Amino acid sequence: MFTGLVETIGTITQTRREPDGVSARMTIQVTDFHDLTLGESIAVNGVCLTVVDISPPNFSVQVSPTTLALTSLGSLNRGDPINLERSVTPTTRLGGHWVLGHIDTTGQLTQVLAEGEAQHVTISYDPEFNDLILPLGSVTLDGVSLTVVSCHDGDFRVTLIPHTQHTTTLGGWKSGQRVNIEFDVLGKYIKHLLSKQGG
Repeated sequence: MFTGLVETIGTITQTRREPDGVSARMTIQVTDFHDLTLGESIAVNGVCLTVVDISPPNFSVQVSPTTLALTSLGSLNRGDPINLERSVTPTTRLGGHWVLGHIDTTGQLTQVLAEGEAQHVTISYDPEFNDLILPLGSVTLDGVSLTVVSCHDGDFRVTLIPHTQHTTTLGGWKSGQRVNIEFDVLGKYIKHLLSKQGG
């Protein structure tokens, strides 16, 4: 469980296929996490992954074939920056919203507009998810908890304040980029329950 409040930015130092030919192992360099433990869950660009090796200042995670297919992790390369968040603890302040690290789909940046120091970003996505997003609701993009400003059939807009631009990878976003999307877990469960009742 995460909050969508990115703790630090790491850098990919290596990505290689596992012996099975379909999974991958990603090695990440980060200087801020001094007490990582094997088996720990960590959100990498919003994707919940398991720490399988630690060699400070690097750690490694395994990425399953399903995760490679459903997220943008498979398109990342050595040197790419990534958003990192460790899982919450019972004493953690919940400043964002409940984030599972289970990506629902990916979207594409179609527009980045500056207004003063803010950036208005439009994301296009598969319209089959239209009923999981609403104005002023929460959405997680590449692991960052954001508020939906507006939404239409197949796209929605968020606004990035300067702090978010400077402390996450989102400040370097460009049109055409693929991003990981996790919709609000409460909305997903409500949709599931209503569908079971024919609603």
